[in-house]
Amino acid sequence: MDPSENAAAQGRVWKFGDNVNTDEIIPAIYLNITEGEILAQHCMEGIDATFAKTVQEGDVIVAGRNFGCGSSREHAPLCIKAAGVSCVIAATFARIFFRNAINIGLPLFECVEAADKIQEGDTLRVDFAAGLIDNVTRGESYRAVPLPEFMREIIRVGGLMNWATAHMGGDTK
Repeated sequence: MDPSENAAAQGRVWKFGDNVNTDEIIPAIYLNITEGEILAQHCMEGIDATFAKTVQEGDVIVAGRNFGCGSSREHAPLCIKAAGVSCVIAATFARIFFRNAINIGLPLFECVEAADKIQEGDTLRVDFAAGLIDNVTRGESYRAVPLPEFMREIIRVGGLMNWATAHMGGDTK
């Protein structure tokens, strides 16, 4: 992801429905693993066994309501980010998943219209600062609520731990 203020993503859409839970994103059998690159090999395994093998760097997940429901595991957004997904767009997110995603530096956007209209395989361009989602395939645009500046800053530096190190100095462990 571009670390500048004008960060954007462009990629192919992977479409999922409502109530995608953390066990579908990363099955519990892998929770003893903490390395993102290994977790990425099992990303979305509980709902689409082909995802991890075919997702491309920069691709975008689009889903319905309550994406990331279930347990509070940070593994779920970590495996999505490590798989190369540039951002996740959903009608709504589970609260803890949303916070965990920001904490590890994964951009999220809530937009009911985008979640309803975007189709699997569409190509999107997403302007992170403006919250503007352009569906290149369909020639449509949708406006998500942009993330507040402090959250964009956390994402720009790669997550909350990096942000804390930069702002507080020293080791955060």
